[in-house]
Amino acid sequence: MAFFSELISFVFTVGASLTLALNADNPNMLIVYPGFFVGSLTQLYASWRRRAAWIMLLTFYFACINVFGYGVAAQWW
Repeated sequence: MAFFSELISFVFTVGASLTLALNADNPNMLIVYPGFFVGSLTQLYASWRRRAAWIMLLTFYFACINVFGYGVAAQWW
C-alpha cells in the first residue's frame, strides 16, 4: 500500500513540477499547488505506513505550505 501511495505521490509531484517548468514565465499556481498538495498527502500516508518519522515531518510541512501557497495564489489571504 505504501508503494502505491508513493507512486501516486511521484506522479502528481512530477506533473506539478513539469507544469511549473513548462510555464515558468507565468505559471498558474492554482494548478501547480494542488498537484504538489496531493503528492504531499500521499507521501505523508506512505511515510506513516512505513513509520518514517522524519520524512513524515518534512512532508507534513510541505502539505501545510502548499495549502498556504494555494491561499495566496487564490488571493484568500
